[in-house]
Amino acid sequence: MANPSLKIDENSSHALNQLIVDVLDQNKAEDIVSINLIGKTSLADYMIIASGGSARHVSALADYLTKAIREDGNHEISIEGLSHSDWVLIDCGDIIVHIFRPEVREFYALEKMWTAEI
Repeated sequence: MANPSLKIDENSSHALNQLIVDVLDQNKAEDIVSINLIGKTSLADYMIIASGGSARHVSALADYLTKAIREDGNHEISIEGLSHSDWVLIDCGDIIVHIFRPEVREFYALEKMWTAEI
């Protein structure tokens, strides 16, 4: 669940969403998907899902991303899953980032769940 103390305004969340997508793209993340959740849930404004080719790539993507997010002035982020780097979750308040190894991403299929018509 998103950390409520990390909430940011909608314009800031849009800008941060774009920064995250750009950093992931520049660092060779695969199959980057940004899901707009505004008005659909109070959990987050955006959910970003991406893949890294290996556990080492997933870990490196998480490192690049957390450095860029902190340099952008968002110092309070929460990170889970770095120890194994099969699935790393980065909670930026109104943006939640999931970085997976491809087979783990396929197994959980988060983007299918969050983009399904209700």
